[in-house]
Amino acid sequence: MTDILSFLGTIPWWVWVLAVLAIIAIRDVFFNKKHIITHNFPVVGHIRYMLESIGPELRQYIVANNREELPFNRIERGWIYASAKNQNNYEGFGTDQDIYKANYIFINNAMMGFKLKPDHPNAKNPYFLPCAKVMGHYNKRRKPYRPASIINVSAMSFGSLSARAIESLNKGCKLSNSYHNTGEGGLSPYHKQGADVIFQIGTGYFGVRDEHGNFSMDRLLKLVEENPQVKAIEIKLSQGAKPGKGGVLPASKITKEISEIRHVPMGKDVISPATHTAFDDVEGLLKLIEEIADKTGLPVGIKAAIGKLNDWEKLAQLMVKTNKGPDFIQVDGGEGGTGAAPPSFADHVSLPWVYAFSDLYKIFKKHGLTERIVFIGSGKLGLPANGAMAFAMGADIINVAREAMLSIGCIQAKACHNNTCPSGVATQNKWLQSGIDVEDKAVRTNFYFKNFRKELLEITHACGYEHPCQLTTEDVDLTLGDKNLTQTLAACFTYHKVEVPFTKMQDLIDCEYLGGNYNPDTVKTAKASDAKPEEVRY
Repeated sequence: MTDILSFLGTIPWWVWVLAVLAIIAIRDVFFNKKHIITHNFPVVGHIRYMLESIGPELRQYIVANNREELPFNRIERGWIYASAKNQNNYEGFGTDQDIYKANYIFINNAMMGFKLKPDHPNAKNPYFLPCAKVMGHYNKRRKPYRPASIINVSAMSFGSLSARAIESLNKGCKLSNSYHNTGEGGLSPYHKQGADVIFQIGTGYFGVRDEHGNFSMDRLLKLVEENPQVKAIEIKLSQGAKPGKGGVLPASKITKEISEIRHVPMGKDVISPATHTAFDDVEGLLKLIEEIADKTGLPVGIKAAIGKLNDWEKLAQLMVKTNKGPDFIQVDGGEGGTGAAPPSFADHVSLPWVYAFSDLYKIFKKHGLTERIVFIGSGKLGLPANGAMAFAMGADIINVAREAMLSIGCIQAKACHNNTCPSGVATQNKWLQSGIDVEDKAVRTNFYFKNFRKELLEITHACGYEHPCQLTTEDVDLTLGDKNLTQTLAACFTYHKVEVPFTKMQDLIDCEYLGGNYNPDTVKTAKASDAKPEEVRY
């Protein structure tokens, strides 16, 4: 044996390399039945597949220019990263945008901007920007709710995101007085870190289902009673990534923790249906909304991606007839989001946010219902200019998902659907999750939201207003291309936004329903590893 080892030790290294390559070549030529390239070009054909596997990374960091990538280009991601770290998020030497391209946003600033007086709330706190409307006010819910922030975390379930990611976002929401939507995966311990919560009910009724998988009002009442941080209930009809399509949670991914949170059995695939079983039509939806609101006392709303409008027209007519209806409506853009979906759905099913929202808003405006509803927008609105456009069109709140993920370290690897997210944000892999420092990422979430609100508020003041709710469809232009040049949102989408009742910012602070435990005199001292807390940059 010693002699054999000694002999092998005398063989040059390049002989070993040639031997390995020869074995690979023999396997490729005689045993490979799957890949034509490696069969026809043994050994070297593997280089093609290796380059293909790292193609997204090569394009992201080397090939693509600053404004080329989708869904978020390098400049957009850079702004979110810098804002989350509370670093310099400015740029110099003018814009590198193609300002003449179609759908480019121009915000019409006023000749004289809004002037802050020394005693104005935003002079003391430039990050304070609550919703101008109160959820549940018109329908006289027992527990109406005014969100203390106009930007909040959209629906992302524990299971689609990691435990550490959910915990980071919730703690960050607490610091920034934002709310956190649970997504349809149930209320996990990681959603219970101090922030206001909107509990979402999806087609699987996870967390509030009986042993047969049907909606259980008793379990919902128990959940709401035991968790006072739940401020509203959202019924999800569909989502932008895959409207009208259900999903499957494989048995292999169901841990004991997920089983207990979702009220699903271990060892069996869990089906999330494409449609609800608790109701069959618009009348049934309206009945369920009122039943949940009556028994919980909470505002109840709906979330949907928008396509056909006939059922929305019917809902508006029933709201006029019965004087009942949802307290808020979240319009989810068809741009696709964190939910895994077939490309045919993510790319083509349902309308992008601007078309979806304008179509829906016009229906409710026609029936005189806009003041009764808090409109929530979601779909790549987490940048201040996009947010300003959304408010000008009639949105009252913005929910962000992917932008919030970026703030805690997502690198847009687009691996959300295969459990290999390298940043640990969208995976259940314990090792990949371990790199997330929850306390640090919570502060980054806080800074992203605060810097977003501050910059949106500055845009609002430049337009001559005190609050973004005062922006109108005449305050934003879009480039249409060709000889149409630019047109206002009012001209593009053929409606004028209904004026939102608003007096002054101080009245929002004094509202007894203001959520988020807002205290303008409280200075939070939490510190990210590379950020100065509460720094105000001008």
